[in-house]
Amino acid sequence: MPSSESDTSQRFNTTRWTLLNGASEENQRDAAWAHFCSAYWYPVYAFIRRRGVLAEEASDLTQAFFTKLIEQDWLAEVERRESRFSTLLITVLKNFLIKQYRHDAALKRGGGASPVPLDLAQAESWFGEEPSASGTPETLFEKRWATAVMEAALQRLQEECMATGKTKIFDVLSPFLSREATEGDYDAAAKKLGIAPRSVAVSVHRLRADYRAMVRQEVAAGLRDSNLVNEEMRALAYALGL
Repeated sequence: MPSSESDTSQRFNTTRWTLLNGASEENQRDAAWAHFCSAYWYPVYAFIRRRGVLAEEASDLTQAFFTKLIEQDWLAEVERRESRFSTLLITVLKNFLIKQYRHDAALKRGGGASPVPLDLAQAESWFGEEPSASGTPETLFEKRWATAVMEAALQRLQEECMATGKTKIFDVLSPFLSREATEGDYDAAAKKLGIAPRSVAVSVHRLRADYRAMVRQEVAAGLRDSNLVNEEMRALAYALGL
């Protein structure tokens, strides 16, 4: 029987955010920070680039920004916020950019481990492929942030499927997370998985429920107030044009 969304939320109640907030083991906190930096560095980098900063300096500033957040253990207090996560982060980023200039950023270059797995060539490739947009750096940041949230949730869903022996189910059915099935799709999927087509429909329903739960947890970023989480979800949908 398909799981309800509330059941799904209970199954995934230990998230990277809960590991950050009050985690007793340092390696858990390191893993949570690694996730945050890996998932969300590009919106920060692109925002800095959109303000006219050259690529190498934008890379330095991105690294310095995340280093500062880690040093201050910024995310440990994030669940107490009263504004949306992306709004709060961009405010912190703007304040950081006001104070942080080339000299400070250059000091970070080569000085110890970098918190962000930033591939400058890849970053510039992504940035170059973005269509010319008339929006402000702030509105473009919101869209990039929303996309990063969805990708982070999808990655976590894939990891969960791999950990529970459902890698093939994810590989075959994950395309239906972003589109509806057309005629013959479920029959083809059933053949690949060796199950009945109606079982494919049930599995897709479950996978979508798990994905929604993970998106909600990712966008909540530690919030426990469901009203604020709902506000985050509405903002996410708006940024993605849904």
